[in-house]
Amino acid sequence: MSTNIDKLRVRFEDYRDKYAAISMRREDGILEITLGTDGGPLHWGRQPHAELEEAFLNIGRDRQNQVVIMTGTGDEFSGPVAEAESNKAAHKQSPDEWAELGWESNRLLTNLLAIDVPMISAVNGPAARHAELPVMCDIVLAAENASFQDSAHYAGGLVPGDGVHVVFPMIMGLNRGRYFLLTGQVLDAQRAMEYGLVNEVLPRERLLPRAWELARQLMQQPEMNRRYTRLLLTEQLRRQINELLPYGLALEGLAITR
Repeated sequence: MSTNIDKLRVRFEDYRDKYAAISMRREDGILEITLGTDGGPLHWGRQPHAELEEAFLNIGRDRQNQVVIMTGTGDEFSGPVAEAESNKAAHKQSPDEWAELGWESNRLLTNLLAIDVPMISAVNGPAARHAELPVMCDIVLAAENASFQDSAHYAGGLVPGDGVHVVFPMIMGLNRGRYFLLTGQVLDAQRAMEYGLVNEVLPRERLLPRAWELARQLMQQPEMNRRYTRLLLTEQLRRQINELLPYGLALEGLAITR
């Protein structure tokens, strides 16, 4: 019986090298995932969007992952900055196209929240696209040159309905969150910490060592303490995402389908 169950388990070797936009290494139960494109900073598009949706699922199903660190490549976490004028044609989609992307967008965040071990983000530079992903981690570290922006939604010509409408107002406050989303505001690392998005601002060379230091500190607790604490501390966010993400995606889809 145990042999049959073992066959159902997700194994690290099955997904470790599967994704072009995500490199992974694991040491003593601590999984470090690094986002990037062709050896440089992550360039958002359909492929990394799809890969992260599946990668989060696999990471959450692999019980050998005890703590997760998420970071980026080079001097940027994610980009490029989206420009509304250049993206007008790309924003128009058929209902069938949006059905697929909307399905994926829903699971991108719910799969991240389904990871039931502590998550640490080490934001190595500007996060101009999907900055909600590092912010949704339990501990958020930022390099001194890091910044946070939602360039791809309202400022880029889209309804901000794929989770940013939940995450940023919840964490930084309703009025600050609405201003941030409506104006495409860029928050530097220090202001992001003042607003509650970031826990520590560090020199770039100290960023990953500090993430690993905190991860090893978290590993000192028994496994079920770690898992159940993660579940408890993300429950409010999970409830808001479950309630409001489908509504946001529906409105975003209505605005772009042709």
